[in-house]
Amino acid sequence: MTAFEIVFSENKDFIYRYLLKLSHRPDVAEELTQETFFRAYLNFSALREKEKAPAWLCSIAKNTYYAWYHDQKRLAPLDENRPAEPQDPPEQALIRKELSAQALTCLHALEEPYKEVFLLAVFGEVPLKEISALFGKSESWARVTFFRAKQKLKEGMMQT
Repeated sequence: MTAFEIVFSENKDFIYRYLLKLSHRPDVAEELTQETFFRAYLNFSALREKEKAPAWLCSIAKNTYYAWYHDQKRLAPLDENRPAEPQDPPEQALIRKELSAQALTCLHALEEPYKEVFLLAVFGEVPLKEISALFGKSESWARVTFFRAKQKLKEGMMQT
């Protein structure tokens, strides 16, 4: 069994569950899991520490999901039978858009491992216990890192 086959067999179920939590659709999670491992296979030589493979794969899975999500938004046909959604007044929509952009900027400015732990916990809905296992750290490390990530985001939002 090759090194990649070992990494695949040890992590395929975890990556599928991670993508299922992101997409909420089993068919999409399965497709994106395959795409994730295809991308991982193409870039397997970039993985220097095999014990960090789960975190590396989660990063690939997250990027694969975001690419799929953006494609779906771009390709989604308009449903003419669907009633129009109520829209916020322009000033509220502008404030919401500015806050979202500000939060995204602050999130991307976070250093590792804070950014990855935050993304896994919030967007991936991965329990802190699993996150700690991914990083090979204790559960209290994951809790503290997640707490510090939230604090750093709050500080960043207050400064801008």
